[in-house]
Amino acid sequence: MSLEIISQNKSFGGWHKQYSHQSDVLNCCMRFAVYLPPQASAQTPVPVLYWLSGLTCTDENFMQKAGAQRMAAELGMAIVAPDTSPRGDDVADDPAYDMGKGAGFYLNATQAPWSSHYRMYDYVVTELPALIEATFPVTQQRAIAGHSMGGHGALVIALRNPQRYSSVSAFSPITNPMNCPWGQKAFSQYLGNDREQWRAYDASELMQAAAHKLPALVDQGEADNFLQEQLKPEMLEKAAAASQFPLTLRRHEGYDHSYYFIASFIEEHLRFHASHW
Repeated sequence: MSLEIISQNKSFGGWHKQYSHQSDVLNCCMRFAVYLPPQASAQTPVPVLYWLSGLTCTDENFMQKAGAQRMAAELGMAIVAPDTSPRGDDVADDPAYDMGKGAGFYLNATQAPWSSHYRMYDYVVTELPALIEATFPVTQQRAIAGHSMGGHGALVIALRNPQRYSSVSAFSPITNPMNCPWGQKAFSQYLGNDREQWRAYDASELMQAAAHKLPALVDQGEADNFLQEQLKPEMLEKAAAASQFPLTLRRHEGYDHSYYFIASFIEEHLRFHASHW
């Protein structure tokens, strides 16, 4: 699988790079960004944090706004940020911001016209890590994190694959998509109307039934406009209590849904993941 470099910038002694490649899983050309800290070399491979972004985002939002590179360089941690959905002229789309391109929801769609491209779950879990580990000086030590829709994706992927990740964290995640407007709209289109099929992509449902556990950190701003209707962190807390899941969920007065919030606490998230390697 060949990579084409789009851009590269030196940062805190390491390198931020953007690449494109043809994805067999998504049946289209995809883009991702990687930050390689100065410690990364063929002799010293480093662990990887996968970052999943939210609705309307690309690989650029986190890499440009979160300010994570300084701490990643200090900790010797690579960061990989994929796009949020398949792209291309022949990829199905929707005029709304919360469906189609930019809104892949990190699932494997089963319904037409989405099913031919929208398989972000398989891309993030299998195809992209295989490509990263075959190309860059990284280990198979992985963690996963994300924001909003990406927080949903990170939690779901970690809960379904606890053996693949050392830890998981999220900012403002959609915790119970089966019971919020964003999730209900996306799931009904991508997965169909059988709500039993939705449970496989609902973090609260998965956490409540989790037999295998991994450390989890969630930060939520109390001034988030989406808090009550879309995010529902109390549902994740309830699920964690039911299964005795090791979840730390922190609420922060005055913080909203923006990258100002993420930038304020990203250092703590990176240290959290590093502490479990």
